[in-house]
Amino acid sequence: MQTQIRTGRDPLLPPARTPGAWLVWWRLARPHTLTASFVPVAIGTAFALPHGPTRLPVFLAMLLASLLIQAATNMFNEYFDYRRGLDNVHSVGISGTIVHDGFAPRTVLAAALITTAAAFFLGLYLCFATGWELLPVGFALASVGYFYSGGPCPLSATPLGEIASGLCMGLGIIAVAFYVQTGFISPQALLVSVPTSVLIGAILMANNIRDLDGDALHGRRTLAILLGRGRAILALAAMFALAGLWLVGLVIAGVAGPWALLALAAIPKAARAVRGFTRGATPAELMPAMVATAQTNTVFGLLLALGLLVQHLAAR
Repeated sequence: MQTQIRTGRDPLLPPARTPGAWLVWWRLARPHTLTASFVPVAIGTAFALPHGPTRLPVFLAMLLASLLIQAATNMFNEYFDYRRGLDNVHSVGISGTIVHDGFAPRTVLAAALITTAAAFFLGLYLCFATGWELLPVGFALASVGYFYSGGPCPLSATPLGEIASGLCMGLGIIAVAFYVQTGFISPQALLVSVPTSVLIGAILMANNIRDLDGDALHGRRTLAILLGRGRAILALAAMFALAGLWLVGLVIAGVAGPWALLALAAIPKAARAVRGFTRGATPAELMPAMVATAQTNTVFGLLLALGLLVQHLAAR
């Protein structure tokens, strides 16, 4: 059975498509972006393995809470970008639940708030299981998810978008995932989080390169706009290089074992992304490069987590 949701729909929008409602909700969460939440949890948990057995319920709660915060961030982004006139029927890289599927904007906002509330209750469980010092950290991470696209001056419209997303979803989630398993934070865990933080920032940089012209027309001041297209692509390439070199440095310094170098298998994806941004021009032409950037983070992160796991098993 197919459902069309039109309550409160903007009359200026084009006729809505009629996919199954469950599929529209699935797209609204932008599932292809959710690896940016799964990967840091996997890395933080894998790095905690030498300190004791994994607390599976805590891991699952941490994972689900991170996925929900990411999904809520995507929903807030959909809502506020539509309200600010950034999304239209020609926009590339959006879920399109408002401009294509006829979802009322307030429905998307309500979904974001409900999803955030679900993550909050999981956060309460984590606090009970580990410590209430996690509560302000959870509030901070959720707040960045909202203020990334919400509020009077959204982070996504400033040069701070890459930094905020990288620190929260990379360093922040890895540190919390490590903490809920061990009860402490080690400097080594923070060092291991750096490559993933950089690559998550790279996803936002890639997104802003793709949307550079449209963002500039709407008065946004992203880092890509300030640098200009050519220098922004060079900055993206530098971010890929930094992530790889930092990982090599971690292995040389003994912070991570040699198996962590499996993550360098993501290099071809990074090279494909840079080539795609160099050769493409329109948002549609740049989408494959954007996808390759996200895949770089996924492949790098999952292989890093796998390398940490293999190293732990080999050392037993």
